[in-house]
Amino acid sequence: MEVEGMLAPLSLSAKFEGSFAYLTVRDRLPTILTKVIDTIHRNKDNFFKDYGEEGVQAEKRAISFLSKMRNELQTDKPVLVLTDNAEDTETWNKYMERQQDLMEDGQPVSWFKSPWLYMECYMYRRIREALYLSPPMDNFDVFKEGKTESFFESQRAIISVCTYLQELITNMENMSEVQLQEHFLKLLQVSLWGNKCDLSISAGQDNSQKSNPIDSLPDLQRFILVDDSIKVWSTLVAGQGCGSSGMKRGRVDIVLDNAGFELITDLVLADFLVSAGLAKQIRFHGKSFPWFVSDVTKQDFEWTIMQTMASNHKWMSASGAQWKHFMKDGTWSYHDHAFWTSPHEFCDMPADAADLYAMLQDSDLILFKGDLNYRKLTGDRMWEHTVLFNRALRGFQAAPLCSIRTLKANVQVGLKSGHAEQLSSEDADWMTNGKYAVIQFSSSSKEH
Repeated sequence: MEVEGMLAPLSLSAKFEGSFAYLTVRDRLPTILTKVIDTIHRNKDNFFKDYGEEGVQAEKRAISFLSKMRNELQTDKPVLVLTDNAEDTETWNKYMERQQDLMEDGQPVSWFKSPWLYMECYMYRRIREALYLSPPMDNFDVFKEGKTESFFESQRAIISVCTYLQELITNMENMSEVQLQEHFLKLLQVSLWGNKCDLSISAGQDNSQKSNPIDSLPDLQRFILVDDSIKVWSTLVAGQGCGSSGMKRGRVDIVLDNAGFELITDLVLADFLVSAGLAKQIRFHGKSFPWFVSDVTKQDFEWTIMQTMASNHKWMSASGAQWKHFMKDGTWSYHDHAFWTSPHEFCDMPADAADLYAMLQDSDLILFKGDLNYRKLTGDRMWEHTVLFNRALRGFQAAPLCSIRTLKANVQVGLKSGHAEQLSSEDADWMTNGKYAVIQFSSSSKEH
């Protein structure tokens, strides 16, 4: 696809031996598949208890399917079409045909030779297929245990951000705009660093947040490579109170990433936006089935609010009760769409998910959380680090948007000349170790 007369760079791929994509496909993806197989096997007695012999047969079928896929991955076999007749099966199979047309010398689409973004998404979709074809355990969330554990192990950090939020709300009436802005910037950074708790990056290892995140913000500031927080604030302030003229009315969309502590930081930020009058409506976007180990599904979203409400800590339960109220009165709403669990980069959205694109166009600000969203925004390509963020979006600009991510993949644009070279000399893994971060804003496709 061309952008402004220039061809977009190549996709990151495991075909580049020694690259982060290569190491991910070679090591991390098989590890995640092995954990999925173990999880299903460990739950064998539960499947028997719930479904009898049928449950045992389903468990065997799913494990056999996944073991075969792990072998296909490790030996770089051609990718198979999906056979589960789900609502998105045809979309995936058509995408595979598109990829086949792009392969050099008519080689088959395969795990190591095709774009990393596509293959990683494909693995999670095939996990879904394994379960879908194994009723009655077809709705089993193989990642739920990890997400639940991450939530409970982050209790101290959750209590500290909920306490901070409730104290803010109590004193909000007397705050100046400067004070509100200061608190907004802090909560945006809490949400940013919450993105470090990513179970797909640690291949399911403990990645919970145990310390008070507010206290560590000053020390982390220097690791934010691009910080467009003030532009985000200005966009929110500009979106206030312009309803009567038929213009937009303070609507913010948050495209979620991980469950557990990160989701709490997103809910706290969303609560602040509403309580401070910076947004009248928040739409959360999550995944329609378990995805990338720790991504939020509707079940995770609802469970998190209920667990927060049920806490015996007064500020945590007060936060949960408020969030339930926001959901009930429509101030907050949760949405999922098959596009978020498709292999498409976001510049495909107007053509491949016109309904979702139209919905986002009617937003004052879209916040994209996490690494996978950044990869899809930029097409997961080998961009020069100095290429403008806007340019890497390749025309995707439904509304003013901001990507909030800690770096865990080797794609990063919008840096000043020489910055990437300096980082590389200080820390060879700066693009992939989750230590660095960006809050990167784009207001319109016309800005360059």
